[in-house]
Amino acid sequence: MTRDDIVGDLRALGVREGMVLLVHVSMSRIGPVVGGEQTMAEALLEAVGETGTLVMPSQSWQLCDPAYLADSSVSSAQWPTIRGNLPAYDPAVTPTRTMGRTAELFRTMPEVLRSSHPHRSFAARGPLAERVLAVHDLDDPVGERSPLSAIEACNGWSLLIGVGYEKCTMLHLAEHRSGTLRRVVRNGAPLLVDGRRRWVAFDEHIVHDEDFPDVGRAFAQETGLERSGHVGSAVSRLVPDSELVRFASAWFRRHRMPSAGAYQ
Repeated sequence: MTRDDIVGDLRALGVREGMVLLVHVSMSRIGPVVGGEQTMAEALLEAVGETGTLVMPSQSWQLCDPAYLADSSVSSAQWPTIRGNLPAYDPAVTPTRTMGRTAELFRTMPEVLRSSHPHRSFAARGPLAERVLAVHDLDDPVGERSPLSAIEACNGWSLLIGVGYEKCTMLHLAEHRSGTLRRVVRNGAPLLVDGRRRWVAFDEHIVHDEDFPDVGRAFAQETGLERSGHVGSAVSRLVPDSELVRFASAWFRRHRMPSAGAYQ
């Protein structure tokens, strides 16, 4: 695959200049790409054009509270040492985790901005990047006070390249709007506060993704709004965020029963 090939596939899928596009991409599913993730990132930028805004998740789980991560290889006696020595979140430096090669490269590219949340940040480039990333509250990483809400308000689209709805971050906004999230958990991160590194603790809702494939499948079947095709060898989907969030919020209210302890 060349850059022109990828842009052609994106166009066939429905990506247009001027879109606000939230992208999740698995390079391994696409097949061989000349130039790898650099070509992929540049093709996505070309597809949305100078008037469009490209957004990718740039999450950094390594800065979570060790108690929140509950890594079995780390004893609770080591948690204070970890909290005291993790480097402070730096949007320009802190690497991503489990976001894929394209997202990790994209966050370092010229003119790309990154939101302030130490765990669930987003990176964006384009005329609406500042607006999308302006608000990202510690205790609302994927809710109304997050870039997801701003993307949806900008009539954004979610593009899933080689991944399914289980990776569709926009569905977390639908969770919040559904009112099905009840439980909160303590978390924390090392932040720069007035120029000094400090450990900052906060509460956040426990979110879920185990039923995301089900709601995505229902959305595609019942609304007909999913645009599907291929980018290279990767099965890919393009969906309008406002309609997805509206549908999924109602779906969660119907299917996530109040008796299900996971959501209380």
